Amino acid sequence: MSNIPAEADVIVIGSGVSGLAAAVTLAEGGARVIVFEKERSLGGTSNFFHGMFAVESAMQQERYITYSRDQAFKNIMEYSHWRANPRLVRAIVNESAGTIAWLQQAGVEFTDATINIPDAPRTYHLVKGRGEAVIKALTIRARELGVTVLPATPVKQILKAGDRVAGVIVEEDEEDVQVAAKAVIIASGGYANNKEWIKKYAGFELDTEVVPIGNVDKTGDGIRMAFEVGAADEGLGVLELVRGGPVGAEFVMGSQLESAAVQPDLWVNKKGERFCDESIGFDDAYVGNASARQKGDCTYSIFDTSVKQRVIEKGIDKAMAMEFPPGSRTTELDRELEVALGSQSTEVFEADSIPELAEKIGADPAVLQATVDEYNGFCEKGYDALFAKDQKYLRPIKGPKFYAVRARTMFLGTLGGIKINHNMEVIDKKDNVIPGLYAAGYDAGGMYGDSYSIGKSSGLSSSFATNSGRIAGKNALKYLSR
Repeated sequence: MSNIPAEADVIVIGSGVSGLAAAVTLAEGGARVIVFEKERSLGGTSNFFHGMFAVESAMQQERYITYSRDQAFKNIMEYSHWRANPRLVRAIVNESAGTIAWLQQAGVEFTDATINIPDAPRTYHLVKGRGEAVIKALTIRARELGVTVLPATPVKQILKAGDRVAGVIVEEDEEDVQVAAKAVIIASGGYANNKEWIKKYAGFELDTEVVPIGNVDKTGDGIRMAFEVGAADEGLGVLELVRGGPVGAEFVMGSQLESAAVQPDLWVNKKGERFCDESIGFDDAYVGNASARQKGDCTYSIFDTSVKQRVIEKGIDKAMAMEFPPGSRTTELDRELEVALGSQSTEVFEADSIPELAEKIGADPAVLQATVDEYNGFCEKGYDALFAKDQKYLRPIKGPKFYAVRARTMFLGTLGGIKINHNMEVIDKKDNVIPGLYAAGYDAGGMYGDSYSIGKSSGLSSSFATNSGRIAGKNALKYLSR
């Protein structure tokens, strides 16, 4: 005998912030809702975000932040060169302030409206307890409202009756169970762990050329099921790229060694050549794109004794996590280096000369030496004639000890898949709405062009997830009332 209800008004596929926001919105409107989650725990990657984008929120007004919805809309569209869906972008921007207030009413505490990139508008609303606190608050609220939340129950297929959604087939105890519903919202979290799709759509070898961070078993189930019922695609192959490192079981994300590796000093590819103005590292999308252009499975951050002492004594310029902001001193860096080097890690290298360091990382000693010599010349002149890097970040690499740390092209999620409109309704290949079908978060395309927009919209990924879920829920309520 199945424990799954035979029917609901709306079925939500996925329990991340998109799915839970949709479920709570629906339940607040009186709908009977079931949330199916294929993992045993709830929230997925939503547990890890630090904050979310919003404009014209009460918190911003209290801080005299005048950045407007119009400015945010224009900046996001210009960043994408107008490749993003403008009605979708406008809908997300317009909803954002209301969503902050809605989450606060659900018990989520925001601590500040700030930034996570230099000189950007203060759109980043920091969450106390990170995304995990948002997932907990929305789960409690959903259950209070009578939402049925079923973990470890994967959805296998979306059903249609004629041209309309009619329910789903789920797996329970290795048996298929059919559940009827008038509407379905897809929020399964994208396809970051689908090796075949990452290669097919993005052109990268998963886990070597690009490494997914914080994603588990994201195989594109929701996207696949949408395609099976005729959905069109949009934005496939767009990844939320960053550059970071080192990786491996011995390294914890947010370590001080990782912080040292992302500072805007000297970065080289596997040939030993510089490949960018290292100060673009303040913008994750920029540096992710630059890193992804390099052949091979990694790049290297090169630094010396003076750089090491600077970040220990004066602090870092670039932060990897809000818990370790710019200016933080890496007082544990010497210990972390000693541990890594003592374990003969293949992620961290030390040498007494640049040619010796080159041999350890597999680069041509002459090439790396020429790169360092050229870079030091730029530092002495106070002008980077190659990549025009800001003079204040031109700091020579002269020893006596030299270090190299592997860095990878990483990504936090996939940013496209199912084509939707500004109501989060799924669009078919003839550009018509599929009645009763919606998509949100990492499963949906159209919010971005070819890159994640962070420069003037800090926190947009988590904001799109939450707001698209709420908008999907609101429009599904309208659909139910027809």
